[in-house]
Amino acid sequence: MLRILALMLLIAGPALAVLPDEILPDPVLEARAREISKELRCLVCRNENIDESNADLARDLRLLVRERLVAGDSDEQVIAYVVDRYGEYVLLRPRFNGSNLFLWAAGPSMLLVAGWVGFTFLRRRRNAEPEPALNEAEKARLKELLES
Repeated sequence: MLRILALMLLIAGPALAVLPDEILPDPVLEARAREISKELRCLVCRNENIDESNADLARDLRLLVRERLVAGDSDEQVIAYVVDRYGEYVLLRPRFNGSNLFLWAAGPSMLLVAGWVGFTFLRRRRNAEPEPALNEAEKARLKELLES
């Protein structure tokens, strides 16, 4: 029973799309390529890194990363090359700089504004005067409307 459970867990793990013909013969370079690939987004699949995607563009990016590593580029140079070619959207974790500072601040800002609006609404509601009760004439008129 334990063997079956272990087998199921292995099968359910992440499916890596790296094909055997893409793997570099040097294990150190291959390990670096895998680490870099975890940082790069598949532009077709959106929220998958290029190692997990079966898209043709992801394969091209994997080959490009390995090609740059074999050429002697550092990890940072490889990432910079891919970003220069495909834009910052290719990064799974975008950089925190001036051009996207607004996007980084938008979520927390909206949360603060929503909290302030909710707090103000509840405070005004609590401080509002209660509606006066119906007088006898209004109660009779309401009863008449509901029965007809």
